[in-house]
Amino acid sequence: MSAIKILARVLAMRVGPHIELAVESETGEVLKVLATEDQVDRLIDELEDLLNSPAGPDNDEPPEAA
Repeated sequence: MSAIKILARVLAMRVGPHIELAVESETGEVLKVLATEDQVDRLIDELEDLLNSPAGPDNDEPPEAA
């Protein structure tokens, strides 16, 4: 597995029946994936849960990758 990178931006666009997600790191590396609408809905739910949960310990390190 590669090292964790700092997120710079995320772009999304519809490509036929799918949604293309482009995730760019601060170093300019880009990962593109195709997702279904259901997968994007589940991703949104996960992010909303994280944003609405109590903050974790105060540290500047990104979380361990799953």
